[in-house]
Amino acid sequence: MRRVLMIAYHFPPMAGSSGIQRTLRLVQQLPRFNWQPLVLSAQPRAYERTSDDLESQVPAGTVVRRAFALDTARHLAIGDRYAGFMARPDRWMTWKFDAVRQGLRMIREFGPEVIWSTYPIATAHLIGAALHRRSGLPWIADFRDPMAQEGYPADPVTHRQFRDIELEATQRASRCIFTTPGAAQTYRQRYPGAADRIAVLENGYDEESFAAVEPADAAPLNPGALTLLHSGIVYPSERDPAPLFEALGRLARQGLIGPEHLRVRFRAAVHVELLQGLARQHGIERIVETCPPVGYREALQEMLRADALLVMQGSGCNEQIPAKIYEYLRARRPILCLSDPAGDTAGVLRRAAIAHVARLDSVAEIEALIPSFLNTVREGVAPLPDPAFVRGASRLARTQALAHMLDAMPQQSGRRSAEAAARVSSPAPDSGGP
Repeated sequence: MRRVLMIAYHFPPMAGSSGIQRTLRLVQQLPRFNWQPLVLSAQPRAYERTSDDLESQVPAGTVVRRAFALDTARHLAIGDRYAGFMARPDRWMTWKFDAVRQGLRMIREFGPEVIWSTYPIATAHLIGAALHRRSGLPWIADFRDPMAQEGYPADPVTHRQFRDIELEATQRASRCIFTTPGAAQTYRQRYPGAADRIAVLENGYDEESFAAVEPADAAPLNPGALTLLHSGIVYPSERDPAPLFEALGRLARQGLIGPEHLRVRFRAAVHVELLQGLARQHGIERIVETCPPVGYREALQEMLRADALLVMQGSGCNEQIPAKIYEYLRARRPILCLSDPAGDTAGVLRRAAIAHVARLDSVAEIEALIPSFLNTVREGVAPLPDPAFVRGASRLARTQALAHMLDAMPQQSGRRSAEAAARVSSPAPDSGGP
């Protein structure tokens, strides 16, 4: 079985990010396609929140090495303040130094044939690039979403560093992977010399997790009232909920919705005070529910029991798709999409035959859409995700696609593997790169 070194900050026991699922499911499923993952992650102290919810799902015998890492904001700040260079390109930049050392050791010990690193922690790509330079092994840079964007990161020095990381990846990596067609196209235009090495590998859902929790007869979350569920973080800018709350307030004052007929539940939204303040402002406190985080399986069960699911994505994120959407699709519940119709989020739902879409920043569109959407749910005629599309969006199908990319990498002969090990015989950390 061939081996791939996978560099991922998001990995169990980290909790609170759907990004964990991408790497975890690849680690579970790649052995089916003759690839054995070797995981290089961060020590749990670097995570803001941990949980043992998913640790048991890491296959027994998987090699997982954890490098020393600190969160600058929590571990190195004095009075909640720290120097900017200590958080560039991100707050976990300390992870690089020991990760490069341990990665070189893993290359010598296990002889992987490919290096794979995954964003959104930018330091992961610095580690991947350093190990690629030292070993000569092929490198796959899994960007997921765009890195340097207009106005993001806001700090100009960090923005330049993101650009430098992008440039090195597009020059050196054998593949640069994105999760949406829009992001891939943007990077083909930004780096035309790498266009033929840029690919799309969307996120997905884990069928085995759903099969383990899918009830034969799911009771409603709020008997007598429809529950519209938003599962996951509500970002104040990228997923600004203010227009939705204003529209809900207008509908409530017109008598078109009320707590006896509708509950809008936000699970693990993080910015709970924002949501509660908006609910008070618009007089819909009895309609809006804010609920704390739960384990992964409990979150899936809640999706299956909800009457309908809510996705929000601002137009500034048109080239991104919330990873939770694929779990929404597998839950096979009606979906209300508040997003730019021209963006990738609305696009993937259209391909899945979901038609209820309004712009997140348009109070009027949301106000007009909600009553008709709720009526279709009550009458049992709301469109559900297309089964064929859903089957193709499984994590297993995505893993098979990655395995094909890995198979296309130059195969290391015994002699070449020995040469790669010889190149990293010195354990000194790499000091090059941005």
